Amino acid sequence: MTSATLAWVLDRLNRGERVALASVVEASGSVPGKPGARMAVTNGGRRHGTVGGAGLELKVENHLNQMLSNGSSDGRVETYVLHRDAKGQDATVLNSVCGGRVTVSLEVLEPVPHILIAGGGHCGQAIAAACDNLGWSHSVYDIRSEYSAGELYPNAVENHDGDVDSFVGSLAEEGFLRFSDVLLLGHDWSVDQDLLIGMLRARGEESRPRIGAIGSRSKWNAFSKALVDAGISQNAIDSVRCPIGIDIGAESPEEIAISVCAEIMALEKGALKSAED
Repeated sequence: MTSATLAWVLDRLNRGERVALASVVEASGSVPGKPGARMAVTNGGRRHGTVGGAGLELKVENHLNQMLSNGSSDGRVETYVLHRDAKGQDATVLNSVCGGRVTVSLEVLEPVPHILIAGGGHCGQAIAAACDNLGWSHSVYDIRSEYSAGELYPNAVENHDGDVDSFVGSLAEEGFLRFSDVLLLGHDWSVDQDLLIGMLRARGEESRPRIGAIGSRSKWNAFSKALVDAGISQNAIDSVRCPIGIDIGAESPEEIAISVCAEIMALEKGALKSAED
């Protein structure tokens, strides 16, 4: 059960979900959960595993959900006393007659950024290299198969090519949540525009993944008009970042990659507000 729960946690993280994990680290007396028992819940309401059931499980699950809802990434250790008459103890008292004591580690695990690089040219390659150095995941899409191939992107999780409609359709079927960010870096503005319209339609009102486009203000003004004409809501339009990257005067693909990844890191760590906030 322990290994199954850990495998489940890794799978949910790879799908872009935040996970709160409880692990029993110490137990004494008559208790339902033994050291090593684990339970996990996600911000999407899914759960797996057990720390023993009954009142203990309910209290632990409530604490995990509170940590997720508070946006906290700080862990803590809680001690639960399974006796309704327990008093004067630095612990959470449960309405139980078991008489045992359980210490549980509670922590929130954040998914590693997974960047979808839509446009496999020089900037895309530089961003992929930066992701590798940061320990982030990346996938790549380009309408040209030679610009999304494994030769250029050997460490990509996914390599996609083909027409825009088919690609966006496959993303909608498999779920956008596995990506933290979509970066529109295409060699052809019309491809980026079609991708942007398709992705915003498929994503709906969800805030993930974040979507950003490389380009000038005039390019964004043209995109905005096309989005309005396509019936995209103003809230969805306002959520897009264009131009992407922190302004550091970047010119080369490598400098652009630094500015873009710095922006994503700042968004991930809450040091920079997203376009929707």
